[in-house]
Amino acid sequence: MPLIWIFFLILLFPFLIFVFFIQAATFSFAKLGLSPQMAVFLFSLSLIGSIINIPISRKKFIVHDEEEIFFPFLFYYPPRVREQIIAVNVGGAIIPVLFSIYLMQRTPLIPTIIATIIVTAVAKALAKPVPGVGISLPAFIPPLVAAAAAILLSHNNAAPVAYISGVLGTLIGADLLNLPHFKDLNSHAISIGGAGIFDGIFLVGVVAALLA
Repeated sequence: MPLIWIFFLILLFPFLIFVFFIQAATFSFAKLGLSPQMAVFLFSLSLIGSIINIPISRKKFIVHDEEEIFFPFLFYYPPRVREQIIAVNVGGAIIPVLFSIYLMQRTPLIPTIIATIIVTAVAKALAKPVPGVGISLPAFIPPLVAAAAAILLSHNNAAPVAYISGVLGTLIGADLLNLPHFKDLNSHAISIGGAGIFDGIFLVGVVAALLA
């Protein structure tokens, strides 16, 4: 094969992955009752929204630096005031939550609540605040748990239950329950759901619905 074709395939590979993800998202949304056109619209809206963060809180806190000793001198660093902005990502949090609320109108309540509690507990147990990075969480564990819980608790409505519990459970367990640890992340800005749709809460919901 000529080198130019190999180079072309390498350039084309990210586009193919993107197209595959669109198809997977469209299929999962179809299982949730949306038409293909609405599925593509919701996907596109979330994709655009993933770069939009809405600030909801500004907090100032004092940072105490450690004293350093270099014999025979003691170096003292005075406390510094640092500001941290907490924002909500449109594509990774707001849109998935709004869509979850829409799905709740035709989804059994009790199985959805139980599944959400299960995913919340798993997400809280696995989520780890990483300084300079944010909240770290294995990407595919929450959707697997959400899908399994949905199938066991509400087989006939597994897809919407999996989506709702995957989105809300991950949001609550990984982000909201870790709010007290945000000040330890040493980050000027933290976005809830800010990983966007590819590795954030939106992806958890899509994969959960797809698996269910």
